[in-house]
Amino acid sequence: MFGLGNNGATKHLFSIRFQLFYSTAAAGASSRANVLVEFMVNSLGFSTKEAISTSSKVTRSRLRNYEPHLLLDLFHKVGMNKTQIKTLVSSSPEVLFSHIDKNLKPKIRVLQELGLSGSDLVTFINKSDFLTRGLHTTIKPSLDYLREYLGSYDAVARIVKKEPRLLSNNLPKVIPPNILLLQNLGFSLGDIETVFNRRPRYLLNNPEWIERVVNQAEKNFNVPRESRMFLHAIEALVSLDESKLERKLDIFRSFGWSDSDISAMVRKLPYCLTSSEAKITSTLKFFMTELGYEPSYLASHAPLLKYSMEKRVKPRNEILKFLKENQLIKGKLSLYTAVSSPESRFRKKYVLPFKEKMPELYDLYIKNTS
Repeated sequence: MFGLGNNGATKHLFSIRFQLFYSTAAAGASSRANVLVEFMVNSLGFSTKEAISTSSKVTRSRLRNYEPHLLLDLFHKVGMNKTQIKTLVSSSPEVLFSHIDKNLKPKIRVLQELGLSGSDLVTFINKSDFLTRGLHTTIKPSLDYLREYLGSYDAVARIVKKEPRLLSNNLPKVIPPNILLLQNLGFSLGDIETVFNRRPRYLLNNPEWIERVVNQAEKNFNVPRESRMFLHAIEALVSLDESKLERKLDIFRSFGWSDSDISAMVRKLPYCLTSSEAKITSTLKFFMTELGYEPSYLASHAPLLKYSMEKRVKPRNEILKFLKENQLIKGKLSLYTAVSSPESRFRKKYVLPFKEKMPELYDLYIKNTS
């Protein structure tokens, strides 16, 4: 009646079957996705919106390999709480579909063999995408490389605790070109290892970036190669992309700092550049607007810019101000000297002898610095 021959009828029947199969499969995938959302809401503390957003990052094929309760049991056994598991799943939802025995347990065992347990193990897992990396393609080759480079598994354990993201990289490919570059630029292997131990991420950048940073430290900020601050300057700069660095420099300039003032600060303490933009702004407001310090003084006393304002600088400044106003101590009181002093020395010299004369201020100081 509709002009369908045998071949046409066959094609039509196949089309109907395919549509039925597809709609059934789609319904099944949709159902599994709903179960996933419910699991994240009920078991991990996600909001419905968060759960839908996170589950949308997962492909439908993965939904078939889903063992949520086994996963929770494993993570609870290694010491993770619900909030920590939620953080992990938010950043790496694919971990929900990893094979527990073949994938996750062997990776966690590697960390345990390094001596990581309890909070160290939990911190490591949450600070890296380690569990999504290949055990034999990335993790074990990187551990073998670190063992050879650092000399012992104790040293490897210390370094990976410090920087969990190391094992998310293929270290035998990433690190050697950077070591060779730095050697060609005149750095000794001892210097390079020192920097790596202080800031392991330093050698994870591409060589072109490191070379740019070396030139920037030397030419833009006039830090001499022979200066003990040169490696520190590279460490500070290597973590800053050009736009972020320029924004921070503009903050200093907005407070009247010249480029020579900024260079003097970097030569004194390069890590001033690693403070957040908000921290730089609030610190400069306090020292320059409230206390009237000049850029040249702050540049030559750069550690002032790195101390905690709320727990160190401001409480100690209040103590000194009280002592000056009440003439309780003879001689000139230097905020820089006071702020630079260890807490025990500061309390012994400036706080405890005058405890009875400033009970309220004493209580406030103890509260703010404890």
